[in-house]
Amino acid sequence: MWTPWESEGSPGSPEATGPTKMLAVPEMGLQGLYSGSSPERSPVPSPPGSPRTQESCGIAPLTPSQSPKPEARAPQQAPFSVVVAIDFGTTSSGYAFSFASDPEAIHMMRKWEGGDPGVAHQKTPTCLLLTPEGAFHSFGYTARDYYHDLDPEEARDWLYFEKFKMKIHSATDLTLKTQLEAVNGKKMPALEVFAHALRFFKEHALQELRDQCPSLPEKDTVRWVLTVPAIWKQPAKQFMREAAYLAGLVSREDAEQLLIALEPEAASVYCRKLRLHQLVDLSSRAPGSGRLGERRSIDSSFRQAREQLRRSRHSRTFLVESGVGELWAEMQAGDRYVVADCGGGTVDLTVHQLEQPHGTLKELYKASGGPCGAVGVDLAFEQLLGRIFGEDFIATFKRQRPAAWVDLTIAFEARKRTAGPHRAGALNISLPFSFIDFYRKQRGHNVETALRRSSVNFVKWSSQGMLRMSCEAMNDLFQPTVSGIIQHIEALLARPEVQGVKLLFLVGGFAESAVLQHAVQAALGARGLRVVVPHDVGLTILKGAVLFGQAPGVVRVRRSPLTYGVGVLNRFVAGRHPPDKLLVRDGRRWCTDVFERFVAAEQSVALGEEVLRSYCPARPGQRRVLINLYCCAAEDARFITDPGVRKCGALSLELEPAEGGPHAAGAPPSRREIRTAMQFGDTEIKVTAVDVSTNRSVRAAIDFLSN
Repeated sequence: MWTPWESEGSPGSPEATGPTKMLAVPEMGLQGLYSGSSPERSPVPSPPGSPRTQESCGIAPLTPSQSPKPEARAPQQAPFSVVVAIDFGTTSSGYAFSFASDPEAIHMMRKWEGGDPGVAHQKTPTCLLLTPEGAFHSFGYTARDYYHDLDPEEARDWLYFEKFKMKIHSATDLTLKTQLEAVNGKKMPALEVFAHALRFFKEHALQELRDQCPSLPEKDTVRWVLTVPAIWKQPAKQFMREAAYLAGLVSREDAEQLLIALEPEAASVYCRKLRLHQLVDLSSRAPGSGRLGERRSIDSSFRQAREQLRRSRHSRTFLVESGVGELWAEMQAGDRYVVADCGGGTVDLTVHQLEQPHGTLKELYKASGGPCGAVGVDLAFEQLLGRIFGEDFIATFKRQRPAAWVDLTIAFEARKRTAGPHRAGALNISLPFSFIDFYRKQRGHNVETALRRSSVNFVKWSSQGMLRMSCEAMNDLFQPTVSGIIQHIEALLARPEVQGVKLLFLVGGFAESAVLQHAVQAALGARGLRVVVPHDVGLTILKGAVLFGQAPGVVRVRRSPLTYGVGVLNRFVAGRHPPDKLLVRDGRRWCTDVFERFVAAEQSVALGEEVLRSYCPARPGQRRVLINLYCCAAEDARFITDPGVRKCGALSLELEPAEGGPHAAGAPPSRREIRTAMQFGDTEIKVTAVDVSTNRSVRAAIDFLSN
């Protein structure tokens, strides 16, 4: 079989392509399609509705050969002296690092200036402030506090971005030109916004490294790690990489110095290092306990397992020597567990199996989850304010008093962190004076009158001039988001691939919430699932990302979230292929739009495993080959026109001029084979290519943002 692609400079005219697994296409037939380098080309007709590309380069078929088995090879490790991980979160962000000489000694970033009472400052809010001209001003607490102190009229000209990471997840048509809207309604390219934030972390981290280790060389010193949700699709991952390039973390030539880490995977990598006293078993929680530190340690929960382990001391020694913590050493080979990363924007679930003897991890089911993060509670509070004061007023207030709105959300965040399932007293939430004054001017009466007139009877006006909310009302704000998280976990546990799970690790910033912890334990404890929370639950992903950067091969097998492939021509078989896919050319009958699969959804793919395909440029001197990639959630799609199949990206091959110069008159040109190797078992889809005739590397890339 061979694949139709449109020719560069001749839109609409398909050219032939040749994956390794193909039918014979005679050389004369190829020349019939494309007569040398003549601009006059005969377009091959395509059935109505067949997808076309707007800019592609042709490739020609090779001789038939068997499709090679996927090859596995150890990934090349670039030299580095230190790993710096940036946990870029929806609500808070931070960085940590460790040196290659002592990889498990994780250094947290310096304490941030500013901050909120009762909140650990090892992370800073994901808030970015740009000047009215669009230049970087500040990030984190500094940005938030400066924006808060601006005059209301002046603040309307500044660009303040917060919780903007979710925009990348929710964008259905993400490109490099996607825009983000600041609090004041002004828009700016999302790529620049993310690059500003990453550049801030880069400069802070490098300065701290210089302070701690002045002798550290500048060049090729740092391996950077960026965390992203596991449920993010390839375009969002590539977007973060492009932002890192723009921020100067690494150059495109040194792309291997930047790793994309999946957040629940990073948490899993960190949790496997923990000892028993660093974990809390929610099933052993004393009734009515509130904060994490008041609960009993998990040590006693595994005393029986420890006794059983004495019978298999040899396997425990293997695991401990591999750097695996006590909890994992007590688990048996093949034990399965779930990591539920509950962050500000999403809940991100992964299922891992512990492998002996080296303690590597195998993913058992593709990453799942959804937009059920802590910001859902903030949205519920905003909707509550809309019921009391009017949705139109809240929208106007946010637009005309953006700094005061940020002030109000900060006040709510502080009270949200104190909410608990067994809390008895009500909670007071401060309303900024700007809110009270603006409401009186807009409505002609005060906020106390609005509360009396509203149908919301569980929020009152306190004598201290605050909103007074009952604990039940506060907990109700959590319920839609918490219920969504539990539904995602239960749906995952119902999968046959996940049967036999023993543990669930609850991690992420939102996992600090006593409301969420209580709800998850109540819902899942009856199933015999042990729900475990690390002590430093809010830093689990960040620390795990550092460990992942030091040893990215720890996750040995992943599951492909989608089916990927290309559209090809296949020999037409009557009765098996639809008549509307028939294409007759030079007396041969072909079936168009066949979906040739590279990897199937939910297929297990080992790290370093390669899918090989070979292609041949259609024209002598051709400098570029562009091949459309398609994807779908189904495993059994037959055609690229099937429902659910969509164009998701393009594989590009940049070719150097062929060696040997022009051919003698009348002599047929030699065929030039370009062999590509694609890897689907890493956190990003990767591709390399080699010119078989010269054994030289060919610049190859997959672009998921060009659609």
